Amino acid sequence: MVTFLFDRAGHGIAFRRTPDDKFLWDNRGHWIGWFPWGDSDAVDKAGKYLGTVVQNRLFRKTSTTYRGYPGYPGYPGYAGYPGYPGFAGYSGYLAGYADVDIDRLSG
Repeated sequence: MVTFLFDRAGHGIAFRRTPDDKFLWDNRGHWIGWFPWGDSDAVDKAGKYLGTVVQNRLFRKTSTTYRGYPGYPGYPGYAGYPGYPGFAGYSGYLAGYADVDIDRLSG
């Protein structure tokens, strides 16, 4: 089952193929990042911090600690078209987090 991730305004911005998928995809099915440490922090394909999953939102921490180079996971294949994510509604302010820059979410 596809797990959609939303920005603060509630717009679908990314997805995972399953809730524990280690890969992150944009809305068109292009691979944009992965979860190298098995937690909620995602990095882009170059290994740079991309964002953190907080419930069903993808936010960027305003202050992060360097966790080292995560390596490269190998090419994940093709995710396919995820469908329509719908609208999640406004999430409100979350201290220490901001929306991920939308230009970083295009594969």
